Amino acid sequence: MAERADVAGQRLPLCASTELVERGRAWVWDVLEHGQPVRAFALRFDGTVVAYLNRCTHVPAEMDWLPGEFLDADKQLILCSMHGAIFEPSDGRCLGGPARAALTPVRVAEEDGQVYWYPSRDIRPVSPDDPAAGSAA
Repeated sequence: MAERADVAGQRLPLCASTELVERGRAWVWDVLEHGQPVRAFALRFDGTVVAYLNRCTHVPAEMDWLPGEFLDADKQLILCSMHGAIFEPSDGRCLGGPARAALTPVRVAEEDGQVYWYPSRDIRPVSPDDPAAGSAA
């Protein structure tokens, strides 16, 4: 396999700002965490775009109860569909339920109508030629 360029800290386009409606459906995308496929999600909450790995800290399972739907019925908290753990959208900290740790954040920024994400040493983009591509499900 060809050696990949280091992308940690570089911003990568994620979606148009208009794709993230306040407290609406999240943008979900595939990433690699420590080389393992996982999904991440970004949503707009109180005017700010936040992003986390789509993995509950109680059991490593995806949390959305419908594709891209992470917030509870009142649109106040991130709710894990598996066991009901709840998380503060603004910082990912666990507020209750069986999980005790905060969600893993993914750095994002919004500029000129575009949302960007920043890969890190541990959370990297999936390359189309990577054998793990498309297997985060």
